[in-house]
Amino acid sequence: MNGDPVSPRHWPTVPPSRAGLGCKCPRCGVGPLYDGLLTIKPKCAHCGLDLSVHDTGDGASVFVIFILGFLVVPLALWFEAAVEPEIWVHLLIWPPVIIALGLAFLRPVKATLVALHFKNLRHKYDE
Repeated sequence: MNGDPVSPRHWPTVPPSRAGLGCKCPRCGVGPLYDGLLTIKPKCAHCGLDLSVHDTGDGASVFVIFILGFLVVPLALWFEAAVEPEIWVHLLIWPPVIIALGLAFLRPVKATLVALHFKNLRHKYDE
């Protein structure tokens, strides 16, 4: 303990929600988590945390599917009851809405799962 702020023992605790919503490293909360759209970087550029052991699997996709179902289905049903449009109007409106929301939600949800993985299974990371 030499007081060096770069030492892993001196990293402040970063809440998983903050690291996830910001798509930042779960240890330092500063370095970007992604290298591209959904590819996790092998190491944090700021603190050097080995992120290659993360394993979110399909969890983020499943959560996003449930969230979008919860949001979009009631909107589509309300729209159908209120306006009674032709089916092609639904086919024109809802796929772009679902794709846009899916892309917007997938990154922070996956980052939150990585941060929770780091918080709860810290022994698997290079500390």
